[in-house]
Amino acid sequence: MNIRVRRGDNFWYYSQLFDVPVNLISDSNPGVSPTALQIGQIVRIPGYYVTFYTIRPGDTLWRLASQLGLNIDALYLLNPAVNPLALQVGQVLNVPVRVVNPVVRGRRPYTSAALTADISQLIEIYPFLRSRIIGNSVMGKNLFELQVGKGAKRVHMNGSFHANEWITSPILMQTLNTYLLALTNRSDIRGLFVSPFYESVLLSIVPMVNPDGVDLVIEGAPPQEPYRTNVLAINQGNPDFSGWTANIRGVDLNNQYPALWEEEAARKPDQPSPREFPGEAPLTEPEAIALAELTAESDYDRALAYHTQGKVIYWGFQGLEPPESQILVNEYARVSGYRPIRYVDSFAGFKDWFIQEWRRPGFTVELGRGVNPLPLNQFDQIYEENLGIFLVNLIR
Repeated sequence: MNIRVRRGDNFWYYSQLFDVPVNLISDSNPGVSPTALQIGQIVRIPGYYVTFYTIRPGDTLWRLASQLGLNIDALYLLNPAVNPLALQVGQVLNVPVRVVNPVVRGRRPYTSAALTADISQLIEIYPFLRSRIIGNSVMGKNLFELQVGKGAKRVHMNGSFHANEWITSPILMQTLNTYLLALTNRSDIRGLFVSPFYESVLLSIVPMVNPDGVDLVIEGAPPQEPYRTNVLAINQGNPDFSGWTANIRGVDLNNQYPALWEEEAARKPDQPSPREFPGEAPLTEPEAIALAELTAESDYDRALAYHTQGKVIYWGFQGLEPPESQILVNEYARVSGYRPIRYVDSFAGFKDWFIQEWRRPGFTVELGRGVNPLPLNQFDQIYEENLGIFLVNLIR
C-alpha cells in the first residue's frame, strides 16, 4: 500500500498507525531515508492493500473508522483531499485493508507462470521481500531467488530440481507466505513469535530450479521448436510426461554437480533421457550453473534441497558433513516424522556438492510418500510436515 508523506510524519508513526513493525516499513522503502522524509514522498506500507468505500447517508469518518477498526488518521492519510465535515453521499474514499490470509494458493497445478504471478503479488503486499533473477532456464524462463530477513545466519532452500516433483515449489511458496504474514501482523506460527528471527536469520529460497521441466510435466510438450520435437523424441513419442524429472534437454539437474560425478555418470544413461542422465560433464546446464554460482557467492550456513517422495531426509556425504548436521536432522525428524538417512548410494546431487565444498550442513528432504508427481490431496499434510522443518531453521 502506497501513502504520501505529510508534514511531521515518520516511520515510527506509520508503525503505530498501521500496527506494522517499523523495521519492515524501513526495509520496504530501501531508497527512502527515514530521517529525511519529504512532504509528498511515496512510502510503502507492508501488509495492506487499498480498497474503496462509497459514502452512504449518515456516514462520518469517525463512524467509518470505528466500523473498520481503524485509527481515523489512517483515513485522513489515504484521503488528503477529503473534507471530513462535508462528506457527500456517493463520494468514494480510499480505505486501507490489512491482509490477514495467505495469498499463495499452493494446492493446485503450479506452473512457472503461477510462481511468477505469486512472486509479484507477494512483493506488492510485502515489499521487504527481495526478489532477483539468478539466471535463466534453457528456454529462457527466469530463475528467481527470494530473500527475507537480514540476520547473520543464512539458510537456503530450493525446490523442483526434478520436474515431476513440482509440488515442492508451492510448498515452499505457501510456507514463505505464512512467514511473511506472521512477520507483518506480529503474530505467531504454531505458538512461536517469529518477529525476532527477521533480524537474526536471512532466508534464501529458489522455489523452482527447473521451470521448463515443471511446465512440461503439467502442461505437456511446449509448442516451441526444437523443444517440442526433442522432448517427444526423448520420451519415445509418449505425450505423457508424468515420469519426467529432467530439464527440457533431458539432463537430470540433480546429477549435475561435481561431487563424485564421474562415479554417478558411469552407471546412469549416457544420453538425454526423461530421468537420471547427468549430462556430458558437471555443470553444463544453465539451471544447475545458476544455483551453483548463487551458492558460491552467498556463504550459506546450511542448505536444504526439497524433493519427493519417501518422508526421509538425507544428510551425509562421504563423511564430510559436520557434527551439527546430525543435531539438525534429528530436530527435522522430530517435528516432521520423517526418517533421517545419513548415506545413500547416489552422488553428484546439490546436497552432496554443498557438503563437499563447504563442510556445512546440507540436506535432501523427500516430502510425502507415493508415486511422483504426488497427488494434490497430500498437499495440506506435506505443508504441515514441512512447516515444522521451516521453524527449526529459524530457531536453531
